[in-house]
Amino acid sequence: MKFIAIIPARYASTRFPGKPLAILGGKPVIQRVYEQVSSVLEEVYVATDDDRIFQAVEAFGGRAVMTSDRHRSGTDRIQEAATTIGTDADVVINVQGDEPFIHPSQIEALCRCFDNPTTQIATLGKPFETIEAVKNPNSPKIVVDNQGFALYFSRSVIPFVRGVDEAEWLSRYPFLKHLGLYAYRREVLREVTQLPMSSLEAAESLEQLRWLQNGYRIRVAETNIETVGIDTPDDLERAEQFLLGRV
Repeated sequence: MKFIAIIPARYASTRFPGKPLAILGGKPVIQRVYEQVSSVLEEVYVATDDDRIFQAVEAFGGRAVMTSDRHRSGTDRIQEAATTIGTDADVVINVQGDEPFIHPSQIEALCRCFDNPTTQIATLGKPFETIEAVKNPNSPKIVVDNQGFALYFSRSVIPFVRGVDEAEWLSRYPFLKHLGLYAYRREVLREVTQLPMSSLEAAESLEQLRWLQNGYRIRVAETNIETVGIDTPDDLERAEQFLLGRV
């Protein structure tokens, strides 16, 4: 089975303009993401709508493809990029451009999900460590079935553990944090980008609910490795400290 990774990266981030080009440990953030992914997969591209990012990727020896600046999501951007590239890959992996510490084992876990022919889309989940983290609406939760497929994603705390003090909930149920790394069979990526926004997606502002609501199956691979995503300049500072701790 053939895999391709496409990293969507746009310049005009509301909370952190130019984020992919921010310097982390002497390298642009997008370069660190690219190098992590390239340690696992041979075919890796950055999909961007900005010439500055395109040139930066080519400057460090990476491959980039220009896309429209009108896409509503990274999924739409990688669909355009995959079409432009003309890839014949069986599976397209969407790695966020602000995840410089994505671990090779996490990408490998996503790839293994497609050993099962019923897997259409795959993503990652990590066990929560504190109930305070579970309650954070910026950390979506996943509930999975007995075969490892997602039943639902929510910003709310799901499930509700009835009759148990909140402090004990983590000991009663393995709450799972969603990590925004996706992989799609090539034809499924094409299909889901044609779907209109669904009512659940609109309610929770979670794109993956559009796919679930339309009957697609999302397999969830588990990881115990924490990543440090970069959404703001403060996150970049935390990432610098994280990087120093790993050296």
